[in-house]
Amino acid sequence: MKARKNKTDETYTVAHNLRKTLPPDHLADWEPKLRQKSVEELLEESLHDRLAELTSIRYQRMAASAFGFFRGSACVMAYDLSLLPNTALESQLCGDAHVQNLGAYAGIDGRLIFDINDFDETIRGPFEWDLKRMTTSILLAGREAKLKEAAVESAAESFLSAYSRLIHCFLPMPVLDVARFQVHRLGSVAPISKILAQAERATPQLLLEKLTSKYPRGRVFKSNPPLLRRVEGDERDHVLASLKPYLHSLLPERRHFFQRFQQMDVAFKVVGTGSVGLRDYCVYLQGNGPDDPLFLQIKQESTSCYANYLPSPAKHQGERVADGQRAMQLQSDPLLGWTRIGEHDYLVRQLSDHKASVVIDSLKPNDLCQYASVCGEMLARGHARSGDVRQIAGYIAGGHRFQRAILDFAKAYSVQTETDWRQFVQAREHRVS
Repeated sequence: MKARKNKTDETYTVAHNLRKTLPPDHLADWEPKLRQKSVEELLEESLHDRLAELTSIRYQRMAASAFGFFRGSACVMAYDLSLLPNTALESQLCGDAHVQNLGAYAGIDGRLIFDINDFDETIRGPFEWDLKRMTTSILLAGREAKLKEAAVESAAESFLSAYSRLIHCFLPMPVLDVARFQVHRLGSVAPISKILAQAERATPQLLLEKLTSKYPRGRVFKSNPPLLRRVEGDERDHVLASLKPYLHSLLPERRHFFQRFQQMDVAFKVVGTGSVGLRDYCVYLQGNGPDDPLFLQIKQESTSCYANYLPSPAKHQGERVADGQRAMQLQSDPLLGWTRIGEHDYLVRQLSDHKASVVIDSLKPNDLCQYASVCGEMLARGHARSGDVRQIAGYIAGGHRFQRAILDFAKAYSVQTETDWRQFVQAREHRVS
């Protein structure tokens, strides 16, 4: 009788053999001449279904720095990645992996969690696409913090090393142990300790004071258009009506908790950089009296910027984002769900409940290095939870060639991003003059 093959070994070997047809060195390639579309054309296409009157705010935030441009131009990098060879080893992608898309938030048990926390572009795709984007972001963020290039590259190396190391640690582990794996050293990592301390202070009561004003009949949202404006009339009614279908996206016991809250007021809020122009509503609710506020974000979700290049079976874009988030995160927002208003799909989640993220210009070389290392572990866990760790480990193998290839790509692509940013700024200045 023939010995039965170990499926783990077989899957690992198939992925390892892929290195012969697609050597890791080939992942380092970047060639600007491959572009058949201009950056301007890609950005214009991304404005589809967005509010045109907010485009100037988005572009202003992108023009502020190369890293700001990078945050707002995920559509450009998605297109560029589609032009290059890839492993086809799929996991759930964050899609917009960059250093400020990780942060703290409150879990179902009230404890603070640090994890990837932005999934607007999430989709299933080649695992290394997230690595290429995150590594590029580390280089750009380090330069924005005015760190020396050697320190910036060292941080990128720490990210890739931590990712590879944890992937190989996961390889022999039971599946459920991988699914519930936690990174326990967060409190000892200086920049993350600061994030957690900031998140501890970011209470719903603090948000109440920040976003609302007190009147004799109760609190209502402040008005600071176009960044924040109260919503009234039919628009308000449509937003509140969307909470009924949203309930069905929640687990039954969470529906019960949510139904204990009373709707108080609605506002429209401009958020982020890449998200500017998408419709984003805030609903202020009150639970057990005025000292029990809850703020929900109802955020429009369009198709992922990768959808033109990867299969995307999602019919509801809010559900796509929620499913991707749950696939990659150890624990998600307990009120995470989705709904629809008119012709648009929306993601629903708590707004800024104990949320916080890294402040780029405060980072010192050692801070960035430590932070990047944790980013590597978080992304490795997300990919291992949602993909096949045997395939990823098989292709990475010893790790050195793979890591060097991703870093070389990121160095070239960060320079490309800086070039694109300067041209973007010059074009805006030329139009103004």
